[in-house]
Amino acid sequence: MKVAVLSDIHGNARALKAVLRELTDQKIDKMYIIGDLSFRGPEPKNVLETVRSTPAKVLKGNADEWITRGIKKGEVPDQALGLMNQERDWALERLTEDDLSYLEKLPASFLDELEDGITMHAFHAVPSNPFDVVPADADDDEMLDKLASAEEADIYIYGHIHTPFVRKIGNKTIVNTGSIGLPFDGDPRPSFALLTIENGRVEAEIKRVDYDHTRVIEQYDAGDYPNKDQMKNIVKTGKKPK
Repeated sequence: MKVAVLSDIHGNARALKAVLRELTDQKIDKMYIIGDLSFRGPEPKNVLETVRSTPAKVLKGNADEWITRGIKKGEVPDQALGLMNQERDWALERLTEDDLSYLEKLPASFLDELEDGITMHAFHAVPSNPFDVVPADADDDEMLDKLASAEEADIYIYGHIHTPFVRKIGNKTIVNTGSIGLPFDGDPRPSFALLTIENGRVEAEIKRVDYDHTRVIEQYDAGDYPNKDQMKNIVKTGKKPK
């Protein structure tokens, strides 16, 4: 069995479609999309329509929560709050009430048996909320405490930090998918996690896909996107804003 797990599309439809084309070639058995679908990219509506056209199981991320109810003081740095709410307003102008209802009703996590008794717990950030941060360089104890203490599973997989990795801790596999639309690890190519399950064993790997990110940069300009300079730089460099 092959399972693809995608996260953090952030309104980047071109990156998403490049990954979906790759997955068609990979002959995937199951697909999951684990949050942050539309906010902060130039094509929020296109992304939602594309996501909803796939067979993927989809859950909610913090950016989906922000789209539906706004960004609250304390959730982002004070100096960013006003501009990020402007970005939200820009996205809302391009989404329908049905789109917002879809986002609002998304579940927070999945605990699924995949094959051969292998179970996966998927969530956006941590099981208890979509906002907490578990960095890629967290030690084993922090990883297990924050990611693996809520449910018993063989695989724990999350997004949110836009920094992909695979780590084995004892008999647990911990995976971060990285980001489809806004990578932060210095590689601007979208990343996703590919899980291969065979004879009760799990192999997890991070895959990258080439696409033309210059077209996305042009879209930010064409749409007169608020905060477009920062967002264009992330798309171009694959680096987290300072």
